Amino acid sequence: MDQQQRSSSGYSHSPRSPSSQPYLSVSVTDPVKLGNGVQAYISYRVITKTNLPDYQGPEKIVIRRYSDFVWLHDRLFEKYRGVFIPPLPEKSVVEKFRFSAEFIEMRRQALDVFVNRIASHQELQQSEDLKTFLQAEEETMERLRAHESSYFKKKPADLLQIFKDVQSRVSDVVLGKEKPVEESNPDYEKLKHYIFELENHLAEAQKHAYRLVKRHRELGQSLSDFGKAAKLLGACEADGLGKALTEFGAKSETLSIRLQKEAHQLLMNFEEPLKDYVRAVQSIKATIAERANAFRQQCELAETMKLKEINLDKLMLTRSDRVGEAEIEYRELKEDSEEAARRFESIVRLMNEEIVRFQDQKMIDMGRAFHEFAKGQARLANNIADAWRSLLPKLEACFT
Repeated sequence: MDQQQRSSSGYSHSPRSPSSQPYLSVSVTDPVKLGNGVQAYISYRVITKTNLPDYQGPEKIVIRRYSDFVWLHDRLFEKYRGVFIPPLPEKSVVEKFRFSAEFIEMRRQALDVFVNRIASHQELQQSEDLKTFLQAEEETMERLRAHESSYFKKKPADLLQIFKDVQSRVSDVVLGKEKPVEESNPDYEKLKHYIFELENHLAEAQKHAYRLVKRHRELGQSLSDFGKAAKLLGACEADGLGKALTEFGAKSETLSIRLQKEAHQLLMNFEEPLKDYVRAVQSIKATIAERANAFRQQCELAETMKLKEINLDKLMLTRSDRVGEAEIEYRELKEDSEEAARRFESIVRLMNEEIVRFQDQKMIDMGRAFHEFAKGQARLANNIADAWRSLLPKLEACFT
């Protein structure tokens, strides 16, 4: 994927800058299938170029597999509450598509976008886990994955189920099916409503983009089949009609190739960016769930602290022997409550910053994706019109 395509996918990485300017450039390249059967997987070369002092050198090349990217995603999600962690592409559960050339390229491109979103993010680019991911040897990464908690050891299907459960809980909160303690913030309610609407509309647009890709491919295949039939028909004719029909068939086959190429461009530059933003919105929803949990914890601790305070006052009035123990419990609970409040405030602050960044980048990426779509369709229409127009004189000569 070239530089322009990377940028069009959103959250583009830092350009290769002069050494006087700090830069961090990452490329995910060279997918290779390793292993056989159910043990088969794709490995990628991850190339990092940087002048940042925290890195081992100006260039580092490591080999990574999909589960390493999952490790990085999950580590960041655990540590950076309130930050919209860039989404990963789904892991194909359909065996026949897992190792198709098109799927592998789509996966590579999506992983490249994922890691560069992190590398270009002001907070996430400072993560020690990112530095480990970009520099550690394969054996080290394997040990790190093996030592993670049971949450991270779960299979991708389990992780997907966990994420669906989180989405379901957030949906229940938004739709009022559950009535937990919630913050009454009009701006926050507006944000939640917007995110859920955005996901629905993006998913609908992506569904129709998929249909457009399918239509281009089907039309291309139909033109190819029709072109072969026209050439066979032309071979039966010895006069000018035969030559015209043969050329007609050849033009049909040429246009078929162009349609297939345009379908691929439409897939990579239009449908995939839309699908990527559906995943990005789902990441935002996961952060919304974290914010809701943090708010509930803060409220529950504050309420418990009030009860402890009342109990402590009663014990002091009765000069109970348990006053000392109760005071210790109250101080510990107060510390936990203050920490919960700080954690919630941090999530709110980060989310406010993140949504501004998300909106700005979305405007750029969506504008570019739809521009690429319109440009591609205009180019294809011109190619088709020119091809058929060039045949008109020869076909007219057959009946004049």
